[in-house]
Amino acid sequence: MSENKGLHDGHRNRVRERFVKEGIDSFFDHQVIEFLLFYGIPRKDTNDIAHNLLNKFGSFSGVFDAPLEALQECGISYNAAVLLKLMPAVCARYYQDKYQQSEKDELNEEHGTIEDFILPRFIGKNEEQLLMVALDSKGKRVFCDVVSRGTKTGSDVNITKIVQLSVQHKASGVILAHNHPSGSTMPSLQDIKMTENVKQALEAVKILLIEHYIVGDMVCVPMSKNKKGKKIFD
Repeated sequence: MSENKGLHDGHRNRVRERFVKEGIDSFFDHQVIEFLLFYGIPRKDTNDIAHNLLNKFGSFSGVFDAPLEALQECGISYNAAVLLKLMPAVCARYYQDKYQQSEKDELNEEHGTIEDFILPRFIGKNEEQLLMVALDSKGKRVFCDVVSRGTKTGSDVNITKIVQLSVQHKASGVILAHNHPSGSTMPSLQDIKMTENVKQALEAVKILLIEHYIVGDMVCVPMSKNKKGKKIFD
């Protein structure tokens, strides 16, 4: 027992020192996962576990996007599975804090911050979510939050809620963004219809729907660039 303990400790120390000296770029995907699992699985070889996870879920990102229960089915503990699920959430929070806290609150093409603002909010999201960003007459954010959540195939949108929040925060314009867990950035017929309905509802209270972005595979595409979606924003 003590011999195995010493063997694992020596290997883990070498991996940690390698990371401190070289950073993570020289690591293979399985080595990154193996290293991370040091902190969720004590006194056990995590190399084989890392390989098994990659084989099971097909890619590095696939491991972190896998459901908690599916990760546990691969033989890792609840704590280790939670650690893996924590990583995308921490990455998203880090990005938002480091790159957006110091930026102006203005969201427009001139400042080039719209996509950068939206994308990190969908990191690691496996269910469809609709983000609403409300802007005042100067283009500054007065509200930003998820207004609906759904499954991998869609979400129910409460248009009345969007209008009420817009009026409550005295918005002049609204930007919507939602993700497609499938990775596609093409708007569905349901997306088109929902966007039309939201636009009409906001126009009734003299608020502009500026754009609706679709996020897939960490790409953020304006619906107005789609042939069918363009008609809504003309």
